[in-house]
Amino acid sequence: MTGPFEVLTMGRIGVDIYPLQVGVRLEDVTSFGKYLGGSATNVAVAAARLGRRSAVITRTGDDPFGRFLHRALRGYGVDDQYVTSVPGLPTPVTFCEIFPPDDFPIYFYRYPKAPDLEIRSDELDLGAIRAAAVLWVTVTGLSQEPSRSATLAALAERAKAGITVLDLDYRPTLWPSREDARRWTREALRYATVAVGNLDECETATGSRDPEAAGRVLLDFGVDLAVVKQGPAGVLALDRTGQVRVPPVNVEVVNGIGAGDAFGGALCHGLLAGWDTAAVMRFANAAGAIVASRLSCADAMPTYDEVRELLAEHADAH
Repeated sequence: MTGPFEVLTMGRIGVDIYPLQVGVRLEDVTSFGKYLGGSATNVAVAAARLGRRSAVITRTGDDPFGRFLHRALRGYGVDDQYVTSVPGLPTPVTFCEIFPPDDFPIYFYRYPKAPDLEIRSDELDLGAIRAAAVLWVTVTGLSQEPSRSATLAALAERAKAGITVLDLDYRPTLWPSREDARRWTREALRYATVAVGNLDECETATGSRDPEAAGRVLLDFGVDLAVVKQGPAGVLALDRTGQVRVPPVNVEVVNGIGAGDAFGGALCHGLLAGWDTAAVMRFANAAGAIVASRLSCADAMPTYDEVRELLAEHADAH
């Protein structure tokens, strides 16, 4: 790759081990598929699938699963130079159960500590962070040290230059309390130009479960664009000029877990392309819908043509 990265993400990585049987509890599943996973990593993959030069800052275990993740990243066209190993900590694995259309319990195995929470400030390539067109960081990265300080250092280095996205990505099992998550999320919001999350994540950040109120609070914290994902109710986006509501793209849901990461990669693509907010939201919504209609996350990320085709089909149906 030459020149700055268009999308540089920072945060969680792991191996998704998903059942190949739908509608079956984990204790009864007999076969699984193995996939690259982790929200920040999936966003980098989604952006790469859309043609963007992307990289991820994260850490794995020094083990076979870690080697698998490096190979998978390169296979997806994501630069892995900032993916380093942590001796003594295993690469995390994540299991899920698949009960369409809206029940997908997730089980994180990130013990005794996930390597991606060992990202350190003194190891960051600050030049690459400053130069990236989009920096995407996650709230999970704020949950423990030294990742918390590293994430805040990366955000501060940007000084709101370019597009700086905070993925609200609140996972209750990874935090001591919602109040602790709220505290550090609000600290990070000071540096972000875009905030994106589902309704529960937005409530964690803002204290409000009303989509419009939560979006306005995010704007008050200083972001230029607040995106509230509402599942079957579609997406609400607020910026300094007003708000946009985009209805969902109806698909037959297989596994909804990776949809938000596809949305994120497509959001980056649309913002980099300079589209208006409504166009960005429609494109990101369709990308998320495509992944929701497929089993895996990273493997399922759509191409630009696939998203455009679904948008055209959806328009024709209306």
